[in-house]
Amino acid sequence: MPTRKPKVVVTRKLPDSVETRMRELFDTELNLTDEPLSREALIDAVGRADVLAPTITDRIDAALLEKAGERLKLIANFGAGVDHIDVAAANARGITVTNTPGVLTEDTADLTMALMMTVSRRIVEGANVVQAGGFKGWTPTWMMGRRVNGKRLGIIGMGRIGTAVARRAKAFGMQVHYHNRKPVSPRIAEELQATYWESLDQMLARMDIITVHSPHTPATYHLLSARRLKLLQPHAIVINTARGEIIDEDSLADMLKSGAIAGAGLDVFEHEPTVNPKLIGMPNIVLLPHLGSATVEARVEMGEKVVINIKTWMDGHRPPDRVLPQML
Repeated sequence: MPTRKPKVVVTRKLPDSVETRMRELFDTELNLTDEPLSREALIDAVGRADVLAPTITDRIDAALLEKAGERLKLIANFGAGVDHIDVAAANARGITVTNTPGVLTEDTADLTMALMMTVSRRIVEGANVVQAGGFKGWTPTWMMGRRVNGKRLGIIGMGRIGTAVARRAKAFGMQVHYHNRKPVSPRIAEELQATYWESLDQMLARMDIITVHSPHTPATYHLLSARRLKLLQPHAIVINTARGEIIDEDSLADMLKSGAIAGAGLDVFEHEPTVNPKLIGMPNIVLLPHLGSATVEARVEMGEKVVINIKTWMDGHRPPDRVLPQML
């Protein structure tokens, strides 16, 4: 382990307080323009850094890691998801990978509930009418949405965020159902009055709202496939604040256009930052620019975790948020 300050290359603009702390502790190279690094710039960075601090916008694959210099020993990711990093390839080269779990749980759960309410009550659609000067007064049958109280919510992935969503949904009077690799503990199931479905297909066919909270892995790619989306009831709503690749966007767009399902709220996209043009302009879908962790508190806490992981590694200890291939 180097006794000098490690060379840390940060790939995007981070909160000022985080950048200041990193400059104090490490030999830190910042990205002041906040433009995503090109492939060439990433190759240059891994060739001369001790630590790379990337974000979701950086593709850290095996081919890039082959260009890494002998100095690179830590990839301290700014974010909980690591599907943009080939963790197995890094591990094989003796490069430790860390992430920032936990700090965005409550904010992403809040946004999930906001999307449920926004789509169900047609809030964006109604706001756009008013902004365009089209509001002519209240009428009994105009702009009717659906209440969420009493509705069946199907949660795909009952980890930290899925559980946080379930707690909020229960407070809204919703009936909590979930599909997960295994049931949650009896204590949590009792607290949330949550119903476990081993079969995702069976759950999908019976829910009013579906919300996705699984990581993106080869096993979850297009987990909500065209076949599975067709299992949904015509009044169903789909929410995704996890990863865009989990849903077959083309099929979702087609079903929204035809009225086969009622609506959708997406904060993430299959080919992000590109948004499928078939999703643009439909009144029954709300599209957000990946706002799940976009609070001051979450982004600062994420940065603080990055600092702790780097400092712990620098001191010769195992970083608290190390990610291993077998964890994925």
